[in-house]
Amino acid sequence: MNDAYARPVTGHVPVLRLGDVLLVTLQGDLHDSTAQQLQQDLAETISRTGVHGVLIDISGVEIVDSFLGRVLAEIAAQAKLLAARTVVAGMRPAVAITLVELGLTLPGLSTALSTEAGMELLTRQAPVPRPGGPRQESP
Repeated sequence: MNDAYARPVTGHVPVLRLGDVLLVTLQGDLHDSTAQQLQQDLAETISRTGVHGVLIDISGVEIVDSFLGRVLAEIAAQAKLLAARTVVAGMRPAVAITLVELGLTLPGLSTALSTEAGMELLTRQAPVPRPGGPRQESP
């Protein structure tokens, strides 16, 4: 099986599986039904495939409101429960300012300036141990 192949997780939000990482590209507004479907599909895909990372590219998002902030935090929380890390990449300065002004801290999320930096962050970190699986000892 090829490490890099397109795998549409939803009809509205493009998702690409790159080895052990799911790349989610958000562009424009994310509506309630699309966000809910994305969360459900990502959780199912993480569980089914055993990927250890989710990279959410928001470089195409010009405005982040409290709804999108909550969706990102919920995706990160669900991924963490399924032993995967979440990184948000491509945040514009205006988006970062808005998140701070809204008081949104986005717990459970790491950030990267670009998708490349986000992939590096996810691939250089050891995967989170899976529940019931063997523990990985630190050197």
